[in-house]
Amino acid sequence: MLRNWPLLFIIIPLVELYLIIKVGGYIGAFWTVMIVIMTAVVGVNLLRMQGFNTLRRAQQNMEQGMMPAMEMMEGIVLAVGGALLITPGFLTDTLGLLCLIPVSRRAMIRWFISRGSVQMHGFHGHGPSARTHDDHRRHGGRTLEGEFHRKDED
Repeated sequence: MLRNWPLLFIIIPLVELYLIIKVGGYIGAFWTVMIVIMTAVVGVNLLRMQGFNTLRRAQQNMEQGMMPAMEMMEGIVLAVGGALLITPGFLTDTLGLLCLIPVSRRAMIRWFISRGSVQMHGFHGHGPSARTHDDHRRHGGRTLEGEFHRKDED
């Protein structure tokens, strides 16, 4: 899939041009441009609101000692959605808006995780120490055991 990324930089602009020309043929050039501008303005405002909500949830999780894994993934999807919204066009605006809607955003994240595109540990809210000793060993890590003494308490 990674080698197909350059094709997207050719295909997406062509699809966008096609859609803009088609829509412009139905409603006129002025209204087409106005719709593209309005979706960008609305999208940026939604992005700001959703970004603050996601940040607030991440802070709440950290205060409770849980890893904000879903919120971190949502932050990435929100950033992608913001980039798509400032790109002029109907296809990118639609994809960008889908990134801003919490239900569809989380569905996208679950889809990427299920495909193995993203691997997360502690994803189900178990906190930063969700990996067991066996998980750590299986993934190539080493555990050093020992004792420590504080010098300032002596």
